[in-house]
Amino acid sequence: MAKYENTLIGEFEKVVKRLETDIGNSGISMNLVDESNYTIGTTKIAVLIYDKYFMRNGNRASLSLTIVGDNGNIFISAIGAGGGSGVFLNFSLGAENEMVEIVKKSVEQMK
Repeated sequence: MAKYENTLIGEFEKVVKRLETDIGNSGISMNLVDESNYTIGTTKIAVLIYDKYFMRNGNRASLSLTIVGDNGNIFISAIGAGGGSGVFLNFSLGAENEMVEIVKKSVEQMK
């Protein structure tokens, strides 16, 4: 498992769109599995789940992305999982880290 969290100031919809674009452009096997969007008062929440096939280890990894925004304050949480192989020992070749790094680079460019 890999995890990245950060905050930034910006327009919620633009931040979500930028992350969707950067993640989608990161590889041909990157796939948006599903998403959920919710607004309560002035708080907006977007949850996006991606998966990607990695040929180097023959499996799929997932990226769970949560974006919460309120009055220009935005919190982003990216969690990568499932990139390992093995039944008892989860030996990973870094697939989760690779997926989370896409989000990290995108956020750092927006700051």
